Amino acid sequence: MSGDPNLEKALLEYREEKERGEKVRREYEDAALLLDRKLMTLEAIKTGKLWKMTGPMRSVYHWAQRQKDRVARYGSVKGFLRKLASKKHEISVRKSYGVSSYPDEAVRKEHSERKFKNAITVSILVPLYNTPEKFLREMIESVLWQTYGGWQLCLADGSDSAHGKVGDICREYAAKDSRICYKKLEKNQGISGNTNECLKMATGEYAGLFDHDDILHPDVLYQYMDVIEREGADYLYCDETTFHGNSVDNMITMHFKPDFAIDNLRANNYICHFSVFKKSLLEGEELFRPRFDGSQDHDMILRLTARAEHIVHVPKLMYYWRSHKGSTAADINAKSYAIAAAKGAVSDHLTKAGFRNFEITSTKAFETIFRIRYEIKGRPMVSIVIPARDRAEDTGRCVRSILERSTYDCFEILIMDNGSVQEETKELYRELEKKENVRILRDDGDFNYPRLNNEAVSEASGEYILLLNNDTEVITPDWIEELLMYAQRPDVGAVGAKLYYPDYTIQHAGVVIGLGAHRTAGHVHYRVGQENLGYMGRLCYVQNFSAVTAACLMVKKSLYEEVGGLDQKFAIALNDVDFCLRLREKGLVNVWTPFAELFHYESASRGNDMEGERAERYNRESALFRERWKEILEKGDPYYNVNFSLDRSDFSLR
Repeated sequence: MSGDPNLEKALLEYREEKERGEKVRREYEDAALLLDRKLMTLEAIKTGKLWKMTGPMRSVYHWAQRQKDRVARYGSVKGFLRKLASKKHEISVRKSYGVSSYPDEAVRKEHSERKFKNAITVSILVPLYNTPEKFLREMIESVLWQTYGGWQLCLADGSDSAHGKVGDICREYAAKDSRICYKKLEKNQGISGNTNECLKMATGEYAGLFDHDDILHPDVLYQYMDVIEREGADYLYCDETTFHGNSVDNMITMHFKPDFAIDNLRANNYICHFSVFKKSLLEGEELFRPRFDGSQDHDMILRLTARAEHIVHVPKLMYYWRSHKGSTAADINAKSYAIAAAKGAVSDHLTKAGFRNFEITSTKAFETIFRIRYEIKGRPMVSIVIPARDRAEDTGRCVRSILERSTYDCFEILIMDNGSVQEETKELYRELEKKENVRILRDDGDFNYPRLNNEAVSEASGEYILLLNNDTEVITPDWIEELLMYAQRPDVGAVGAKLYYPDYTIQHAGVVIGLGAHRTAGHVHYRVGQENLGYMGRLCYVQNFSAVTAACLMVKKSLYEEVGGLDQKFAIALNDVDFCLRLREKGLVNVWTPFAELFHYESASRGNDMEGERAERYNRESALFRERWKEILEKGDPYYNVNFSLDRSDFSLR
């Protein structure tokens, strides 16, 4: 030994590391040998007579397990059967959205001959790259087949030398129709660069984005022109479907979209196809920015919709997105860089909108469907208002869950007692009043949910009001933060949570107006299981809705007072929906978040609304609601879709 202590220490560490390495190697070899033996045993079993004889039994067992999993996903056997019936219905009506929806000769003639006041040209931009001949011809012919003839097809070809036929086909079509413009690029610039080259050829006032392997409905440009002329729309999109094989009738997923919803768009590029926009919205910027390749359309849509004056969703299925090997429609992993690009696009948008210190993460629905955590500014006081009458078990469970589980601690609890008489309730109140941040208020009048809440709010010291039913129980510890981060935004009215029944089926995941037997309002995804992703993943990300339930609703106190609180004319039902619609009238958006979760032991305090005098009262309040919001109900819910049934809550087609 050298006597150098540092060298001796290093040699000792080297020997120890070598021994650990040898030990790991031996363990690996032993494990590999054991695995080989198990595989040999398994192979012997699989080739044996018993294995072959029991094959049918195993198939039945695995089928039963799959059905069990599906039942769990939909919350109950009844829920699963409802979904099965819905699927059968959907399959039967799908064809009406495919080729059979194309205009017949009479309609084609009528649309083709219509003279619009403004002869607008729509430049359709298609970047090409090694496009298969069948896909290329079908794409071009779907443009040639448009009932509105004021279009220009701009084709920029970045195909490699082995795919010269792409250019031959394009030149063939261009020679027959002067509206088709073709350019062979010196080099492939990627989807962003190639599309930007298309834009340089565009002479139209509007531009539309079309993928090289997809198909347009023959009436889509006519429908868009109709909206542009009537409403002056400067950004338009429609519903879409993915399809496979040789026909658009082979639909895989039909995406019926809401009207423009900023929180939906930030979390998920639900707009996607077929985007057509006024070229002046670009303001001299690039259409696609290469650094967002893979999610260049999401970046573009976020930028252009932020500048648009009138965004219109045409609720018709008019874009057919081909699913094939290598396409994003088939598998996002075919373009894995799209995930990072999408996060970057949303981050850039949020930064420009003035947000700081936000966090963007993928959700379980899909890698490019995001959860956004916004920064909470300061530490504002939140006043939690809980109306209650006896049922001490419910109220106690609710309050204790708040006190024991909440990570946000700047809150007060105001229990508005409505004539409790039971001794156990009085005992609970005596216990709770010992807490510094709990107050018991009293109103012994007849039950009127709006009056009780309004009185409590007038006593509240918080900057934010959180209306909460006493038959709820907190699940997620950061529930207050999840509501508050949206309630703080100047463009937001009410914020609601995801509520479950005790069996973890959904009680509330947003309210749609016009839904249900009374055609007033209803909860979507009602009674769906907790693990269900929802229609197009909509149970997994924050969205805008017309209304959220007051069973758990946060709003700025100033806004609550500005619109006059809850209307006492709706003593039992629809007061929260009416309140949310009044906020919407002020130009505010209402938000539902799946990341604030609570149990809701619904209506335990007051029984069933659908019996006797309660049913009569509900009918009266429903009639009042329909009269007050007649115009809005006739227009339909902008965050739903006219193609969905108003009789079901599961996004079934009409």
